Amino acid sequence: MQTNIPNILFCCIFLLFSGALLQAQEIEQNRSIRIEAEKDSLVLVSTLPLAQMIKSQDSILGLFQTDTLKQERKNRMITDVVDYKATDYMRLSNREKKMYLYNEAQVVYQDMTIDAGYIIIDNEKNEVYAYGITDSTGAYTQTPVFQQGAKTVEPDSIRFNFDTERALVYNSRTQEASFNVKGEVTKRENDSVYFMKNVRFTTSENVDDPEYYFYARKIKFVPDRKIVSGFVNMYIADIPTPLGLPFGYFPLTEERTSGFIIPSFGDSQQGYFLQNGGYYFALSDYADLLAVGDYYTNGSYAMRLESSYTKRYKFRGNFSFRYERQYNSERGFPDFSESSVYNIRWSHSQDAKASPSSRFSASVNLGSSNYYQQSVNQSNTANFLNNTLSSSVSYSKTFEGNPGVNFSLTATHSQNTNTGEINMTLPTLQASVDRIYPFAPQGGSKKGIIQNINLQYNLRAENRFNTTDSLFFQPEMFRDAVLGAQHSIPLATNFKILKYFSVSASTNFEENWVFKTYERSYDETTNSEVIDTINGFDSYRTYNFNTSIGTTLYGRKDFSKDSKIQAIRHVIRPSISYGINPAFDQYYDTYERESLTDRDGLTDLVEYSRFTGTLYGAPNRNYSSSIGLSVSNTLEAKVRDKDSTATEPKKIKLLNNFSFSTSYNLAADKLKLAPVSVRGGIPIIQNKLDINFTGNLDPYALNNNNQRIDKLNIANGGSLFRLTNANVSFGYSFSSKDFSDKDNENEDEIDNESYRNGGRKDDLFGKNTDLDGNLYEDEDPFEGDEEEEKNKEWYRYKIPWDIRLSYTMTYSNQRRQSEISSHSLMFSGDVELSPKWAVGASSGFDIREGGFTYTQLRFQRDLESWRMSFSWVPFSARRSWNFFIGIKSSVLSDIKYDKRRQPTRTIGRN
Repeated sequence: MQTNIPNILFCCIFLLFSGALLQAQEIEQNRSIRIEAEKDSLVLVSTLPLAQMIKSQDSILGLFQTDTLKQERKNRMITDVVDYKATDYMRLSNREKKMYLYNEAQVVYQDMTIDAGYIIIDNEKNEVYAYGITDSTGAYTQTPVFQQGAKTVEPDSIRFNFDTERALVYNSRTQEASFNVKGEVTKRENDSVYFMKNVRFTTSENVDDPEYYFYARKIKFVPDRKIVSGFVNMYIADIPTPLGLPFGYFPLTEERTSGFIIPSFGDSQQGYFLQNGGYYFALSDYADLLAVGDYYTNGSYAMRLESSYTKRYKFRGNFSFRYERQYNSERGFPDFSESSVYNIRWSHSQDAKASPSSRFSASVNLGSSNYYQQSVNQSNTANFLNNTLSSSVSYSKTFEGNPGVNFSLTATHSQNTNTGEINMTLPTLQASVDRIYPFAPQGGSKKGIIQNINLQYNLRAENRFNTTDSLFFQPEMFRDAVLGAQHSIPLATNFKILKYFSVSASTNFEENWVFKTYERSYDETTNSEVIDTINGFDSYRTYNFNTSIGTTLYGRKDFSKDSKIQAIRHVIRPSISYGINPAFDQYYDTYERESLTDRDGLTDLVEYSRFTGTLYGAPNRNYSSSIGLSVSNTLEAKVRDKDSTATEPKKIKLLNNFSFSTSYNLAADKLKLAPVSVRGGIPIIQNKLDINFTGNLDPYALNNNNQRIDKLNIANGGSLFRLTNANVSFGYSFSSKDFSDKDNENEDEIDNESYRNGGRKDDLFGKNTDLDGNLYEDEDPFEGDEEEEKNKEWYRYKIPWDIRLSYTMTYSNQRRQSEISSHSLMFSGDVELSPKWAVGASSGFDIREGGFTYTQLRFQRDLESWRMSFSWVPFSARRSWNFFIGIKSSVLSDIKYDKRRQPTRTIGRN
């Protein structure tokens, strides 16, 4: 129910002074005042323009005055409605020309809003004053909040003029970009320029008691653009430091902007240096470019170009090029050497929604084989310990139809950093036609041997290069290129016999095209083989046949429902196969050469194929007809679930894919039986830890020269089989989350810089140290959930931890050496000792050699707005350490101190 008090007042005035009726009606038409009850408090809300409301009150009250002389009121510049409200009361003072709003007061004028405990509106000056109020405990509460557009200022008090839209703000607090700004006195010229006195600004979240701040006597503040200050110096824990500048300029844009990057200073093996100085180009909203360089006092230098690009719902990627020219010692000295290393990285991914029928992707990491060993401005440990660089750039396209056609074009690169050998395909063309079932019915499922007959067509063409690091992209590399194409048409079918046996049969026809062959002959003068390269098109054709039959056997043993193990099931999948590979003697030739065993005019006949050394090698010369046998086993159990509410028992695996396989060559003259291959996995902790093992069992014996002979080992006085090699390995990770009631998060998707460029997903080789000192690339070790944030008190704090283990053992006994060729255990772990401290280590132990592998010790300290970290490699050729302390915010990332001891590098001359 609403009560309109002014209406009652106007009715009384009308009865006493009928001459004022028209004026009262005009006031009533332009005013709307309502009274609302809100939480037992009286809230007054008005939508009448302020000047008009006070003027109306003056007119009403003036009817009671005897002085008929009225002064003309000066026209005010308020051009819009002023909305205001308060919880406790709203009082008008005609004498002071002011309105008083108390408790949860608010004034709204155009895009400006002021909330405060106490607001005074001065109609004479067209100004508003806002203050906080003191509660029953004496605390100063409901301090003003001044908001205009997207900007918010939280001062102790404020004075605002409606005419000029200028303001004086006392002890204002505001946030701009990454800065929190607090000024003793702020003068607002307009919504885009502020002048402030006795200001401190910081990236700390607590602007009233920051751990550090910059103090300036006077500044000019332009929101979203910049802070320009006079003399400014840095305070740490309210203690002034000698770090100061006669003036300062701080950009505040939320968007990327171009600008200079200040280099870091230090010393290294190459002398004093300036590192990572350059320029950042904000090319557009979709791409950027970073150009930085290093200079060392001995003349060494380096440059780095990096670019990231993205287009929403289309693609994203990044590109990096690094080049370093390094000098060791000084020119003229005997130990002087020089070297040039480079590295190119490119990553590109396409959004799956961009084009369902085509896709382009790239993952490139190529360059000097010794780049990660010699670079002085990167600490990618995982890539340093990795021996292979690999790249792939591919485009694929699917042409819809019946049958469909798939097409792909790929360029690949594989580089061994130890040997410097490079294998590259530029490009690889692949095309295929989907399977065709020529005898399948028009509707329904396919049945029988005839209806399941299917065929398809595949094409693979390659231009392959095999070169070295020193000849990469040199004329010799292109001269030795190998080009070829392979066409294949597989024909297959499958069917069932006796209901339980699955049979498959297939034959494959291949035609290989080459554009270079090799003729061989014997030179009696030099007593050596001569190889002549024949350029031109040539081809050969091969075919084979394979068939297999298999089934699945189930065995089950049930126990009582009261027992912990309720049932055990054994699944056996035996399979027998038969294959024929004909001999293609027509592609082989011979030449005579002097006998290697008798030089009395006798000769040896050497057989060769002109296709040896071509892209796909020579066709098979030896006829084979072999029978294969394989048996796989899976052992599972049903156990009573610990959860009493569960209605079904829980399934666990006791033995995972334990298999045997071997073959028997019917066409071979000797050594017909192949070694038995054994592999499998033993689950220790379900879905967490499996011990995987492999091994080969050879039935044949060895002679005194440790060579296989056509005699069974058991007939030679030995066991039934000889264990020639074996491997046992497992990897396991667990953390404090595994022992809590919370569900573990999925950690399979790991995308870090090491893994993208050939390193490991885990950190068993150590964590990388970024330029900002962060040892935890893709996670913040100090960022917890809300519950953990609440439990930061020492007596309630839970210590998060995680451990990763990797074990491998390899046994070799092919030539009676009976030795463990490799045996190592690697581990890595991190512990968050407190909400601010994190420590970790990565290492391993070579059990065979009896020594530690690559070891890294590290810790990181969260200093609120700062980060401090230290990493140490105590021994090995990569012995080094790195200390860093700096501000987290990217705006002030140049305010840092880092000191490092780099690994000793041997620079080769080139």
